[in-house]
Amino acid sequence: MFFLLQAVLGSAFSLVFLVQAVRLQQPFDISNDSESDSHTKILNAKVDAAINSILKDFKSPGGAGVAVVQKSRKDGWMVETKGYGVAKVDGTKVTSETLFGIGSNSKLFDILATGLLISNDSLSPRISWDTKIASFVPEWGLMDPIASSESTIVDVMSHRTGLPRHDIILQHGTVADVIRRLRYLKPSTGFRELWQYNNHMYSLLSYFPPLLAGVPFETYVNKFILAPLGMDATTYYSKAAEESGHLADGFGRDGVNQTEDVFGQGQVRAYPYWAPNEGKPGHVISGAGGLISNAKDMAIWLQTLLEEGQNPCNGETVIPVEVIRRVSSGITVAFPVGSFPEGSPVVYGGGQSRGSYRGFEYIEHGGAAQGFKSQITRIPSQDFGVAVLSNDEAFGRKIVEAIKFRIIDEALNLEVIDWTERFKSLIVADFKGRTMPTPRPTNSTLPSFSFSDLTGTYQDPGHGSLHLCLVAPRHLASKPCRQLMDDFRHLPLDPRLPTLLANWKGFGVSHLALTHFEHNLFNVTALSSMPTGNASDSKLWVQVETHPSFVGEFAIEGKLGVGFRGFWGAGAGVESPKGESVKERAEVWFEKSS
Repeated sequence: MFFLLQAVLGSAFSLVFLVQAVRLQQPFDISNDSESDSHTKILNAKVDAAINSILKDFKSPGGAGVAVVQKSRKDGWMVETKGYGVAKVDGTKVTSETLFGIGSNSKLFDILATGLLISNDSLSPRISWDTKIASFVPEWGLMDPIASSESTIVDVMSHRTGLPRHDIILQHGTVADVIRRLRYLKPSTGFRELWQYNNHMYSLLSYFPPLLAGVPFETYVNKFILAPLGMDATTYYSKAAEESGHLADGFGRDGVNQTEDVFGQGQVRAYPYWAPNEGKPGHVISGAGGLISNAKDMAIWLQTLLEEGQNPCNGETVIPVEVIRRVSSGITVAFPVGSFPEGSPVVYGGGQSRGSYRGFEYIEHGGAAQGFKSQITRIPSQDFGVAVLSNDEAFGRKIVEAIKFRIIDEALNLEVIDWTERFKSLIVADFKGRTMPTPRPTNSTLPSFSFSDLTGTYQDPGHGSLHLCLVAPRHLASKPCRQLMDDFRHLPLDPRLPTLLANWKGFGVSHLALTHFEHNLFNVTALSSMPTGNASDSKLWVQVETHPSFVGEFAIEGKLGVGFRGFWGAGAGVESPKGESVKERAEVWFEKSS
């Protein structure tokens, strides 16, 4: 499910600025169409074979767009961009111009736009990194009064407000609507206690250009960052990307029997684009994850970051060096222990993580959206950067990491580590250790309420409305429920179990199913139901996510309501709320309104 990403302990760190001399060089492009041998290629035949092998080892139906940049004193910039594998279901191959959603790598553009506003002497009122959000955003507020009054731009960009992900609300309304609803979302830790990744804070940051400069966020980024750098293919608008003919399909795997083969392809499907934008600015997801780009533009971006904000072609300052350094400096501890012996603890700034790999300090960020994964990494001490874009939903996260590490090992003349085998072993171990929800006991106690009484509309001021329909046993009391019954026939749910079903038109979730377990407890399943795009196939294909922690519990707390647990995405080691009542123990509480 799109909105679940684990996070761990965090604390505030002092800012340490990396001071690096910048020397202007004219970029030299070695694309997949170039025959030039002026530089020693990183994406050579050996590395090409390794990347293709990685795609094969994960049985990827998709491919990867790759950009590598490196600067030398003698020759200046070496730029290589290539495509590998398959871009579209029609067999179109990936090239350096193939467009991918870059997911959360969009966050850096968002916080750099904030940095441009901070650097703008003509702006009134002026803001700084330490300006409190409550002082200039009328819609702002959090449930924790301290976090509400004290949160600064640095706090929100470094994920330390105490608010967990709560990504499920991202389906609703405008950016301003999302900001207004934040005050109704339960915090999971105290203010500035832990690093907890939160997309809403980057939706908040995207509100600053229209609020302070009277310019839509997408327009602002294009005018002051993308256009000056010549990143002409990069866009927030999926319609424009589709019309270019270069937008990759995000690939999913339908009907895989992972007991037989964890890496099976099953029936390859293409996702509808996960966050469609017809060309109107102000999209709720633009700041947090809305950008679409390709390997060629990512090469320009890597050079700009390594040049600390200068256009690599003409030396003009596009982003002030102090802004680049500020967001790239560690503020919050994201991962206090290295994931592998070659790694290190990781600190987070603003849209950037910082750690070390085999003794080389890196700055990077990952991105994940339905059907697309990305990793953009630079090693400043070596004037080196690599970007990897994937359109494999199932294993794209590991694919981009394996390709990234293989390229870094090659570029820095390190002994090659078999990252593919490491990541595959982790995936297999995770699958074998996966715990499924406990099946409903044969002598299960019935709820305190009749199943039909549990149907109806439930409201939460933060998350919106939820209309529950009893689809098993069939109880079609309303028109929306009659329509949902048609959906139920296509969903992989057991019709023998009492089941409540609701539409949830969010990012990566189309339905929530509550299947009775014991007394007032229900197991919750998140489903993503999509058209196959093939008239000869079934009408829908479905991705399912379930987990023992995904539960709903009904109770009367003044009014009948249902409390959900397991969905707020607080991160590893952060427990659900405690309390005597169901409402107190719930991460989210929906109250029945009709």
